[in-house]
This record gives sequence, C-alpha cells and structure tokens, in this order.
Amino acid sequence: MENVFDATVQPISLMSSWPKLMKKDKKGKIIVHSTDAKQNVVNYTLVFLAILTVYGIATFDYKKIFMSKAITDTIQNFAIMLTEPMAVHFTYAEAFGQLLMTLSLAFLTTVMGSIIALFFGLLAAKNLTNKKTSNFIKGGVAIIRAIPTVLWVLIFAASAGLGSVAAIIGLSFHGIGYLIKSYSESFEEMDEGIIEALKASGANWWQIVFQAVLPSSITCILAWTFMRFEINFTNAVAMGAAAGAGGIGYELFMAGNYYYNIREIGLITYMVLGFAIILEIFSNRLKAHIK
Repeated sequence: MENVFDATVQPISLMSSWPKLMKKDKKGKIIVHSTDAKQNVVNYTLVFLAILTVYGIATFDYKKIFMSKAITDTIQNFAIMLTEPMAVHFTYAEAFGQLLMTLSLAFLTTVMGSIIALFFGLLAAKNLTNKKTSNFIKGGVAIIRAIPTVLWVLIFAASAGLGSVAAIIGLSFHGIGYLIKSYSESFEEMDEGIIEALKASGANWWQIVFQAVLPSSITCILAWTFMRFEINFTNAVAMGAAAGAGGIGYELFMAGNYYYNIREIGLITYMVLGFAIILEIFSNRLKAHIK
C-alpha cells in the first residue's frame, strides 16, 4: 500500500532521514513505500489466491455446458420464481403450518442452547473464573464450533435416527458452542472495577453475577440469542431436508429436487424471507425497550 503526500508541505528533515523509503513521481509528490513484512505476506497471499482462482476457472470441467445459455436460463428461472409464486402440491394453510413447525424447531433449540450456554459462559469468562477453567471451556467449544451443524446432526442421527430428535440435538449442540463464546466475551467486557468493588464488599459469586454481570450484559445477551435464533431457523430449514426433520425445509426439498416446481420454491422463499423480516423488527423493538 502506498501513501502519497505533497512534498512541498513536508519538512526537509523528514526527506533526509528516510532517503531509502522515499521516491518522487513525475508530479513531484513523494511516494512512501511500506516495508511492513505482514503487509507483504497479505499481498503475496492475495496474489496467490487470485492465480488459483484464474487457474480453477480455466481448468474447470463444465461438462459441455454453454455458459451463456446457462446464465440466460438462470435469469429466467429467477424471474419466474420471484414473480409467479404459487402453491401446487400443498395448500397455503399447510405451508404455513410447516413454517410454524420449522419455527418451533428453531425456538426450542435456541432456548435449550441459551440456558446451558449462559451457565458455561459465566464459567468461561476470565474475569469471573480462573484461567484454567476458562481456557478448558473455550477450547472445548472451539472444537464444537469447528464442526458444521449438519455434521453434528448426522452424528447424532447415527444413534437417534434421522428425524426431529437428531435435528434438535445437533442444532442445540452447535448453538451451545456458539453462544458460550458470545456470552463469555460479553461478560469479559464488563468493568473490572465493579467486580472488585463487589468482592471487597463481601459479595459472593452468585451475587456478583445477578447484581452486576447479567444486568449490564442483558442487551448483548439478547442480541446474541436472537442472532443464534435466526441461524437456527436457517439451519432448521436445511435440516428439514437433510435430516428428515420436516417443516418448510422438507417442502422446499421436494419442490426443488422431486417436483422441480420453481413457483413453489418462490412461494417458500417469500415465506421464509417474510418471517426473517418480522423477527428482525421484533428483536430491534425488544432491545430498544430493554435499553
């Protein structure tokens, strides 16, 4: 990265102290070249990734697909999907019921995950517990988060079988790891002086938690919980097809892979999008009311 500034407004001592770093362009402006090793590594990495991208596009097996025709067909399909939504293989009442089933799945997994994560988040916060306990819990949840949600669902499906049970356990398990990290970081942002003052006054750990930590972090807790609820709702739609959990995701899978009905896909897309907007409005109003 290069910073260019006018040479006429710079002191002479600056020009004499950095002779190797400064160069002048044709307009007489001084160009200062960055010698930061980290920036060079980033630049080399970006160039390497750009080369790999170009190589991948050039050598990709398109299986005799004509890109121009594929792009045209995709645009036409999107136009039909967004402008002609229609229910063919299910009624609107059935679609709404399936959407409520997916919503219930997301709500249940969020409530279960947030309750468990709240307790372990307190134990994972460095200002509320010892360093060994904090590092142990954070290391464990890092492993949980590293494994995708769908893989957790399939792991539990090996013992519980494909269905809503495996989906609930898998979504809750991954959500716990996500919320523990989020909650603990929110608790660690609290002023250390308040905690020390409460300890000096004789307050025990639970009193510090309920009288200082939770009241000061309630807005962050709600924000993270609603964010996870949105993620769980999206995952629940996917699990409806991948894990046989039912709901609107199963109807989406059938419309896209079995019936290949683009109009039904458009209707389901609008329903999911509408719910996401309603959820966002509700969460913003709730946080504003608590503040």
